[in-house]
Amino acid sequence: MAYDEMLAERVREQMEPEGVVAKKMFGGITFLFQGNVLANVYEEGLMVRVGPDGMDEALARPGTRQLVCRGRAQKGWVVPAEEALDDDVLDQWLTWTLDVTAQLPPK
Repeated sequence: MAYDEMLAERVREQMEPEGVVAKKMFGGITFLFQGNVLANVYEEGLMVRVGPDGMDEALARPGTRQLVCRGRAQKGWVVPAEEALDDDVLDQWLTWTLDVTAQLPPK
């Protein structure tokens, strides 16, 4: 399983100063904050946690789809269109996912 290493590096550069840790997991690079997964770069692109309350807003963004894992739709997780992930858009997604994940209790 291959993933976009350049995208993973862009996420890592932006998130490490925030205390986010990167680990190889789930067939890609998983980013964790206080032990909770907030994003993953994998063969299909970038998946981000938006929380159940953020699904409608996230899916209204062009090209964004709900994450499906092993045939099951994952509530609170989306996959933004990779071609739309310029620096500003990526920053918006990462800020959002960090805000949502920071509300979870540490693991």
